[in-house]
Amino acid sequence: MPVPYVPNDPVTTLDRRDGPYGEVALRRRGPAEGARPVYEIIANGCFLMDTSDGRSERLLVDAALRALPAGRAEPAVLIGGLGVGFSLAHAAAEPRWGRITVVERERAVIDWHRAGPLSAVSGAALADPRVRIVEADLLAHLDAPAPASATSPDAPAYDAICLDIDNGPDWTVTEDNKGLYSPTGLAACRARLRPGGVLAVWSAQPSERFEEALRNAGFAGVTTEEIIVARGVPDVVHLAVLAA
Repeated sequence: MPVPYVPNDPVTTLDRRDGPYGEVALRRRGPAEGARPVYEIIANGCFLMDTSDGRSERLLVDAALRALPAGRAEPAVLIGGLGVGFSLAHAAAEPRWGRITVVERERAVIDWHRAGPLSAVSGAALADPRVRIVEADLLAHLDAPAPASATSPDAPAYDAICLDIDNGPDWTVTEDNKGLYSPTGLAACRARLRPGGVLAVWSAQPSERFEEALRNAGFAGVTTEEIIVARGVPDVVHLAVLAA
């Protein structure tokens, strides 16, 4: 269930680092003791995500699995962005997934999961032998040469790619992330999907323009699923299927 908190809860910055993409910080909202606190990731001064709820992240993974062809055994999934770890934890809790690769470019975020407060979310998943964390820019990972073996952790193809990068295609905190949603970025995703594979993209708001971009990139069956949030417009998951 979501962890309720009020705007007047005390906020403590636990870690703040400068990197090649700007500043990233981990904050705790709520008391240090007693009620379970909420952890927030802030990038370049802008809120990205927190641990108050995980419905959007779980739907992202579930929607991709539902959209795959029936009977596909141990599908390999690439999760773009580690974030607060909900997508990874949910994928690892599903035995039907095979290889689970998470690409995260911020060393600080990886550290917060491996030896920090966010290990409470992802600790069990990180111990799963199916899981591999890659510290890299996602587009660089997609474009990198990969071994031909389908069983390698760096195998060239995935059955599903789940993207939870920045705030979505129409509102990026980091300028470099826009490339992922461009025709070049979508072509790179398409090239790493097996026939019948699924691209699932989380966004803080619906985007008809991005739906059209997915169609122009050669995807079929483009749909959008809404996730109702407490305030404002719904979060959404854009789904696109590569023809079998």
